[in-house]
Amino acid sequence: MVVIDKTALTLAIIGALNWGSIGVFGFDIVAWIFGGQQSIGARIIYSVVALAGIWCISVLFRSWGTAIERDTAEETAAFDNQTR
Repeated sequence: MVVIDKTALTLAIIGALNWGSIGVFGFDIVAWIFGGQQSIGARIIYSVVALAGIWCISVLFRSWGTAIERDTAEETAAFDNQTR
């Protein structure tokens, strides 16, 4: 799972950089590389980046779950130490 998570995060970052390029410079790097937004190569890249973004949503919630569990365990330990 770690490899998939890192790959998805990398693709999401690449997509974010492409969107930043569009927003700041009006230049779509993916479209430029593949010969336009409607080319099959660009559409594949856009789709893969979108799937990576969706996967990153699960990574976000898994991270929150771990943080909540850790915080709850720390609070429980602190409470136990106070009551003793």
